[in-house]
Amino acid sequence: MVIAIASGKGGTGKTTVAVNLALSVGNVQLLDCDVEEPNAHIFLKPEILEEEIACTPLPQIDDSKCDRCGKCAEVCAYNAIAVFPGSGANPGGGVLVFPHLCHSCGACTALCPKGAISEIDRPIGIIQTGKAGEIEFVHGRLDIGEAMSPPLINLVKKRTNPKKTVVIDAPPGTSCPW
Repeated sequence: MVIAIASGKGGTGKTTVAVNLALSVGNVQLLDCDVEEPNAHIFLKPEILEEEIACTPLPQIDDSKCDRCGKCAEVCAYNAIAVFPGSGANPGGGVLVFPHLCHSCGACTALCPKGAISEIDRPIGIIQTGKAGEIEFVHGRLDIGEAMSPPLINLVKKRTNPKKTVVIDAPPGTSCPW
């Protein structure tokens, strides 16, 4: 069973309810998905057993293969790639990737006719897992300045243990930057 504690705004007591629910249920896992300001650990004081850097894929252009056709910029729904064809002072042109606009959809990589785009890992935060008594604990911490929390929230949720009752402390709000 998965129980999510959610609200349309912050400061409503979601974490208090989630932590107390986790403390009152046996065989439980608590996921703190408020990755911009996780604070369930303050109440539970878990022993952190593992820490992992969380990454999302980011396109990387191989200039030796790229012919500046512009297909990558054309398929990018988020304008995260700009292609500049060659001209007088810069005969080779160039391709710019804007990491904070990229949604890691992979369209540019898949559709590049020259195979000039590969993906590298771009760190966006950390995921920590541990134990607080019998409670399995997982939370993410988004790096300062990161614009989008859903990729990290999804990585935290992937650690759901289907053999346990899962309590999710959801992030505040009702909008999604995707």
